[in-house]
Amino acid sequence: MKRVAETCILMLLCILLYSGNTVHALVYDYSATTKCLEEPQIAHYEGGLIVNPEFNHRIEGQTVFGQGAIREVTRKEGNVFTVAHSRTRSLDSFSQKVQLEKGMFYSFSAWVQISEGSETLTAVFKTSDGKLIPAGKVLAKDGCWSLLKAGLVANFTGLAEILLQSKNTRAEIWATRISLQTFTKEQWRSHQEKSINKVRKRKVKFWLTNANKTALEGATVSIKQIKSGFPFGCGMNHNILTSTDYQNWFASRFKFTTFTNEMKWYSTEKKQGEENYTIADAMVNFAKQNGISIRGHNIIWDNPIQQPRWVKVLSRKELRKAAVKRINSLTSRYAGQLIAWDVMNENLHFSFYEDKLGKNASAEFYRRAHQLDPNTTMFLNEYNTIEFAGDKKANAANYKKKIDEIMLYPGNEDISLGIGLQGHFHSDQPNIAYMRSTLDILGSIGLPIWLTEICVDNGPNKSKALEEILREGYSHPAVKGIIMFTGPERAGFKVMPLADKDFKNTPAGDVVDKLLDEWKSGTLKTTTDEGGFSEASLFHGDYNVTVKHSVTNALISFSLKVTEDLPRGKVHVQIDA
Repeated sequence: MKRVAETCILMLLCILLYSGNTVHALVYDYSATTKCLEEPQIAHYEGGLIVNPEFNHRIEGQTVFGQGAIREVTRKEGNVFTVAHSRTRSLDSFSQKVQLEKGMFYSFSAWVQISEGSETLTAVFKTSDGKLIPAGKVLAKDGCWSLLKAGLVANFTGLAEILLQSKNTRAEIWATRISLQTFTKEQWRSHQEKSINKVRKRKVKFWLTNANKTALEGATVSIKQIKSGFPFGCGMNHNILTSTDYQNWFASRFKFTTFTNEMKWYSTEKKQGEENYTIADAMVNFAKQNGISIRGHNIIWDNPIQQPRWVKVLSRKELRKAAVKRINSLTSRYAGQLIAWDVMNENLHFSFYEDKLGKNASAEFYRRAHQLDPNTTMFLNEYNTIEFAGDKKANAANYKKKIDEIMLYPGNEDISLGIGLQGHFHSDQPNIAYMRSTLDILGSIGLPIWLTEICVDNGPNKSKALEEILREGYSHPAVKGIIMFTGPERAGFKVMPLADKDFKNTPAGDVVDKLLDEWKSGTLKTTTDEGGFSEASLFHGDYNVTVKHSVTNALISFSLKVTEDLPRGKVHVQIDA
């Protein structure tokens, strides 16, 4: 057997996302969603179901809703838009009726602004029986156009009116380039698959030649994936330290984790001044021994009821001293060992530290944590941002506002910041269309997004809901990792266990194992053609590649890393006789 030398130039071939599709493709268009533009952009999907989306026929299709009035405005540059004015109630606006079909997915967008200041605008679907369904929000401003993106999965069939809601009744609401596009579940799933093929995989072309550059035809290229390139993991708790079955179950499936409680302040310092990291240290060691990466959860939790008991009664001066000590202790202890920190947990819903220490408390905490562990991404971690469109505190507009506040604080300019979205869903039909619109908006910020605590509450459809949520997250280009907050029932995970007390799969566990298998390349074999080429579409990750040629008895093995950052080209393997 001859010794073989190899030279690998790892460059990837691009693939089209929606080529040849006669159906309107779903838009992962977040290039402008958080920008305020002088001129509105075109309507998505050519307006879809909306009558007169570009207002080419004045304001045909729009009617008055409520006690206000509407008028048409035409600007000299040619922009036409409708204005809701003389408003006395938050829902006073223009409207258009549309027919919704149960089980269909709806993607809504509109370019909007208001006549004074800045104000949150909400897209609302009003049903014939008076029910108001919020579908998305944006922070609109005076003097520029913002893109309001929203989504809805209809749970009924019937007429609905599309309204824009604003609490500030003094302000006029302006809108143009309005769109509502409908998709079947099958179309939505097809678009997810096409996106996965684009953002999670790469086509790799192998080129095999002899030393004299002549093509090596008929060589077998065996490709085996040994590690996924997409972080997909599971929560872990202290029971893993005493259960071999739990250890084996976890390590055989997951290489990414978040400790559910063991790093939290109420776990590591139950009594003031008595820190105990014994359990957290042991879990970190287990993870290291098994090649499992850890997200640090969490440094500070802003919820008043989740503070250690002794923290709740501290004076302002004592609280600041205790918080600084907590940040210094935890962050420096595990600095350089974790892939992320949830610095402030649920900082949009709660303000325990801001109320007591001042409005810049969280921004100061981020700066301090970054100084102690500068190479680790610092996350804001929040619930209801993707799972519940009706939440007024944690919507995408408020999330963006909080991120801006953190980044604009002196000394925070260079922080590596991340967006953490918990994802605690109900077991009924998850609003995947709203989830998509929110990910689009937050994705435009340009920071890495992780789904940090995916879980579905008890109900007959929870395993089906779990699959829909995971597929939506995995297919979205802005999502860089997913952690589920679950595990085996024996370890105390009761809401959505993946395994029962005997570590046998539950229906939710079957879903996870199916997706783990679906989202990996496994072992592939290809044969080079007369030009010495063979091609394979591979998920991002680490591979062992073996090249064998039966005629020359050439045999070579090498490692290959496939990532989204690899440039266009091919892998050249040269066989030296």
